[in-house]
Amino acid sequence: MWDGKPCILIADDEARITKALRDFFNARGYRTLEAFDGGEALDVFYENSTKIDLLLLDVMMPVADGFSVLKDIRRDSNVPAVMLTARAEEYDQIAGFRCGADDYIPKPFSTSLLLARVEAVLKRAGKGPESEIEAGLLRISPAQRFVSIGGKRVDLTPKEFDLLCCLAANRNRALTRERILNEVWGYDFEGDARTVDTHVKQLRSKLAGCGEYIKTVHRIGYRFEYRFEAEV
Repeated sequence: MWDGKPCILIADDEARITKALRDFFNARGYRTLEAFDGGEALDVFYENSTKIDLLLLDVMMPVADGFSVLKDIRRDSNVPAVMLTARAEEYDQIAGFRCGADDYIPKPFSTSLLLARVEAVLKRAGKGPESEIEAGLLRISPAQRFVSIGGKRVDLTPKEFDLLCCLAANRNRALTRERILNEVWGYDFEGDARTVDTHVKQLRSKLAGCGEYIKTVHRIGYRFEYRFEAEV
């Protein structure tokens, strides 16, 4: 770790995805390193092996695929690893786990789900920041995918949960509908911004009084607004 913050090596040959993941994790307090092919991933890892807390490896990379990279690293390190792939066949997932992967996530994916899975892997490894988010009576546990209000569980759909995590993780920060679509529905989602509005309406209803934390930002999108008493 650098300064007590988990460091993630992101290796993906699609620069757009690598940049998006870098910005996403940096905004949540993580440090990141980047690589754009398997050979570079190995170079970056061995140059910074004492700093890296988790590997985020795309399977289909030039020079060396993610499986080969992880096999090489596993000769020297048990650093946690999450595999990303556009191939969701069962035998690919089995191959990943046999190489020593801790989790395996098919593309496209929501970044909120990815964050929860990364935090769960880091927690099992004894690393990572506290994953729970609290705002008044509202408690959100991304790793356990659990929401409660005053100790009573709130049943949300998977997308409603990911939406709430996305908003709450960016507390007091306005998010555009486009950014919410990217983070919750994934970069390949073909729907429009009305999808966000519909899910926000449903989420507010299920959160009852705590739904007031989700503010509409005119012509922009939404903001999860909650300030602790000490900050007022």
